[in-house]
Amino acid sequence: MNPNLSRGHGLADSASLATLKVDVIADLACPWCWLGKRRLDDALLAVRGPSQVRWYPLLVNPGLPEDGMTFAEYLEARCGDPEHVEQRLEELTLAGRAEGIDFRFDRLTRMPATVDAHRLLKLAEAEGMRVSAVAETLFRGCFEEGLNLGDREILVDLGRRCGLPPTSIRRTLADTSTRQLVLSQDRQIRKSGLCGVPNFLVNKRLFVIGAQSTEALVNVFDRAMFGEESARPVSSVLH
Repeated sequence: MNPNLSRGHGLADSASLATLKVDVIADLACPWCWLGKRRLDDALLAVRGPSQVRWYPLLVNPGLPEDGMTFAEYLEARCGDPEHVEQRLEELTLAGRAEGIDFRFDRLTRMPATVDAHRLLKLAEAEGMRVSAVAETLFRGCFEEGLNLGDREILVDLGRRCGLPPTSIRRTLADTSTRQLVLSQDRQIRKSGLCGVPNFLVNKRLFVIGAQSTEALVNVFDRAMFGEESARPVSSVLH
């Protein structure tokens, strides 16, 4: 975290501590989404005001079979050249290290279909839990532990770590309504023209594309809360 962001900056200085609302559009098997989530956490900590974060699914690989595919096959299909693959993974590893993430791509054997993992987030939301904390557990399970997020028993265990009862998780995964909700939200987001993740919609006004820096996100928050008259710099990532 940028130390210059933690000294009384931003929304906490506002006379009326209005709630900052962030809609996160992400996929749980996307390493860039974990980077974006960590930077969002730091940005929210920096502004120190009340906030509300909601998560929405955009499936990076909607055509994957339910049991996913091997990670090696996925990388070959997506990136092709092995040297290019190694370069991309090294870039991600270094970027993760700066955010306190220990990417262990060597442990990741399968690229999972993530509909069920998103259903776990829906359950957490319905239970009034902090969904971002559950997402953090799923990201860590996937990218540091090499766990298959497409395996329902693994999801039961990860959900249990977060405090979700295994019976509730199994009931949710057996109920097709949450599956339809995830797929419906994914389709709706695609219709808006989005195809990549992560994205952040701030106060239903300003849109941030990609895993931007903590400082860029703080600038967006200021713009969203203080409006056009703010003297603070406006991030170039606004669309």
